[in-house]
Amino acid sequence: MKKIALLAIIAFTAVSFSATAQKSNKKGMKKVLFVVTSNDKLGNTGEKTGFWSEEFAAPYYELLDQGIEITIASPLGGQPPIDPKSADPSSATEDTKRFDADKTLQEKLKNTHKLSTINQKDYDAVFYPGGHGPLWDLVEDKNSIALIESFYTHNKPVAFVCHAPAVLKNVKVKGEYLVKGKKVTGFTNEEEEAVGLTKVVPFLLEDALTQNGAKFSKIGNWQPYAVEDGLLITGQNPASSKLVAGKLLQQLNK
Repeated sequence: MKKIALLAIIAFTAVSFSATAQKSNKKGMKKVLFVVTSNDKLGNTGEKTGFWSEEFAAPYYELLDQGIEITIASPLGGQPPIDPKSADPSSATEDTKRFDADKTLQEKLKNTHKLSTINQKDYDAVFYPGGHGPLWDLVEDKNSIALIESFYTHNKPVAFVCHAPAVLKNVKVKGEYLVKGKKVTGFTNEEEEAVGLTKVVPFLLEDALTQNGAKFSKIGNWQPYAVEDGLLITGQNPASSKLVAGKLLQQLNK
């Protein structure tokens, strides 16, 4: 009987230890906020836009697979639009294929949080995927502008890829543009011209950030390129998504 009682105590202790460890791990898990566009209109063209699936999927899985907890928010909440061109089979990658088959993530996307309900205190970093959609809503969104400023001033990483660096256009810290004097990159004038949307977009990202004092750098069209300047991480195009996620992970693991 004593032996049985001892085994029971050992088993109970093991279960309790495991539960405590899981609770501790959960508590210590890093949390990243993903902010996506709610805009599905490509200017006045009558065509659809949204966020670019690769720019969402590649960083999402890069972070998720490293144990990062991810929350998704958008200006309107609910299902955000996906740029139909990014869902074309010709644009498919291993990450977008995983994205398409991920029912858990699809359900999560249907229920994105409203940006107005988000508090930076609940997260360790924020990431913005691109696509043309953000140029018409997130750039001017007061909640987004305030949120980026709050993350940055509380010493938390802020990361953007492709068209997403455009949302920095109106972000200021202590009266100065956040990008002033900072090394950045993003979708270039040449890349915008290559996709034939120079006269459709409300402004050219490269020009806008340069005018705000950013030290804008770039490499060849569609080549992977990411720049890090302190807490600010930016990537040039869809191919740069994993580079941005990698730099963000490094900062989260410091």
